[in-house]
Amino acid sequence: MADGTDHRQLQHTHGSEWVRYCPRCGGGLENRRVDAEQRLRKVCSACGFVFYLNPKVVAAAVPRQGPGIWLVRRDIEPSRGLWTFPGGYVDLGETVPEAAVREAYEETRLDIRLDGLLGVYSYAGADVVMVVYRAAVVGGTAGPTPESREVRLFDPGDIPWGELAFPSTRDALGDYVGLEAPPPGALKISVGKE
Repeated sequence: MADGTDHRQLQHTHGSEWVRYCPRCGGGLENRRVDAEQRLRKVCSACGFVFYLNPKVVAAAVPRQGPGIWLVRRDIEPSRGLWTFPGGYVDLGETVPEAAVREAYEETRLDIRLDGLLGVYSYAGADVVMVVYRAAVVGGTAGPTPESREVRLFDPGDIPWGELAFPSTRDALGDYVGLEAPPPGALKISVGKE
């Protein structure tokens, strides 16, 4: 957060050990095989509620203006200081496209129009599923926000491949510019969680 809070401290770790109590009745959760699914799940010992651990949905957009695309340099963890396109968690009660438009404004101060789905990106062991749209800028004035220390228009040939925040950033931008992989010599930076 802009106040210096490390977002990693506010998020649950991958896995299920942090889940201990039933959200319905407060009873203890235990690992139990759910025969219909042939898997171990967290199940309430009191009421039988099955607590599913599912990934969070992240909505994002690659905003285009003329031949360039807008990227943000993150000012929050994870990946503070690295580049990505605007995106964030979908709130309960909003659609994925609404979230993409909202997040673009929150992180760039640009108003966008979604032009279609670019792709859906998920990775084994990651706790998010990224839904990324192609978008056009229709208004606003780009500028930094509490979540982005810099907002910059890049020519597709000038994308900072070695300074991208997440594998999904690299993969979606590669799809956007029609690449199957980043250009030769691009550095792959491992930053942990998506």
